[in-house]
Amino acid sequence: MSRIRRRSFATAAVSLGVCAAAVAGVTTAGGTAAAQTKDEPSVVGSGKLKRSPGDDVHFAIDAHGFADKARGTFDVSHQYGKEFDVRFKGRIDCLLTGGPVAVATGIVTDAQVKVAPGIPMPSAEELKGKRFGFTILDGGKGGKKDRLGYSWAMDGLPINSVGKCVSSAPFETLEKGDFTTPHWMPPRTGA
Repeated sequence: MSRIRRRSFATAAVSLGVCAAAVAGVTTAGGTAAAQTKDEPSVVGSGKLKRSPGDDVHFAIDAHGFADKARGTFDVSHQYGKEFDVRFKGRIDCLLTGGPVAVATGIVTDAQVKVAPGIPMPSAEELKGKRFGFTILDGGKGGKKDRLGYSWAMDGLPINSVGKCVSSAPFETLEKGDFTTPHWMPPRTGA
């Protein structure tokens, strides 16, 4: 057998071995590839944003499913002193994940708004039925490096809805809490 054929055979054997190891679930920083892939994408957790004392902002998200087949709930509260207390919750209507990042949207089903006179803010009734977006970066166990973004980051709580699975970059850091977004890949269909 010529030297070229032996080298080609050896290269093919190594390539097949690498592919087999990848399919079997090579260990990565987050565990095995098989352990990271779930039946569907998800983001679950809650956290308090890192803010100055007296400015308490909390988010909780429990979302499962792919794209517009997603389901679950979200809950947001923002209290600042005694004169600002805004809370709303609702149902998830879209979820997309990519590695440790998840983008979800949901429709507000219940809202409470208490603000001092003169502070521009939609009423509770104006918030109901609106779609807002959330972006989560799962920074690992314990939540110390988790980050969160939301669709109203630049303009306060708007009266208009955002599109499905639309939000901002995850620019906020957590003071406490933890969000989990396991890696998920949609099934690939043959060409």
